[in-house]
Amino acid sequence: MSILFEEIDSQPSPIGTISLRRRRIPVMGDQDIYEVKLGDEFLMSSYFVDGEVALSDLGLAALQGDNLSVVVGGLGLGYTAEAVLKHDSVGELMVVEYLPPVIGWHQQHKVPLGKVLTDDARCRLVQGDFFALSASQEGFDPESPGRKLDAILLDIDHSPRALLNDASKPFYSEAGIAQLATHLKPGGVFGFWSTDVPDQPFTDLLQSVFSTVQVHEVAFHNPFQNEAATNTVYVAIL
Repeated sequence: MSILFEEIDSQPSPIGTISLRRRRIPVMGDQDIYEVKLGDEFLMSSYFVDGEVALSDLGLAALQGDNLSVVVGGLGLGYTAEAVLKHDSVGELMVVEYLPPVIGWHQQHKVPLGKVLTDDARCRLVQGDFFALSASQEGFDPESPGRKLDAILLDIDHSPRALLNDASKPFYSEAGIAQLATHLKPGGVFGFWSTDVPDQPFTDLLQSVFSTVQVHEVAFHNPFQNEAATNTVYVAIL
């Protein structure tokens, strides 16, 4: 039987103290729940992963072919990356994570999916600023500057309006999205996860750059509020 609460790690970062904790809530079943906090703000929980999984599945469903090259922006607890790797069509995955402690949790197997990701030869964990890399000409792969990708899946900010850091604000502009699109192959996909309901101005922004934009509402049950909740996944096809 696991203890009911444990703080596994807590470290300073350029955007605040990042912490990993594990807890059990008896009424929610016999399972450990892993949570990540930035300061006093909850970033993610292993109990709510439907949106993260849907980001991968819906994004990759819009692609054809094999040996796909995929970038995931934001490692977190690894559920978006794990869902990508479950697709046999994926030949390579780069996960770009800004905070070194988060990469360390996976490399040291302090989180449930750490071994899954680090043992998969297709997966590379890259420490870097996703938004700065998107804005650059070199792109996301330090080993092959300027290369084009099949899919870029982003799960960092809570929504286009609720940002973790104001430094990412220029990304959410026509120029920022257009620059991201330069890193995609023709027909490539940009997927974006949001905790908010569908945002029409953001949809319009995507449509100004991409030929096709799909907006999916992903429903799941929230036991804390005992009601249905939704995330939104945007899939934009070049």
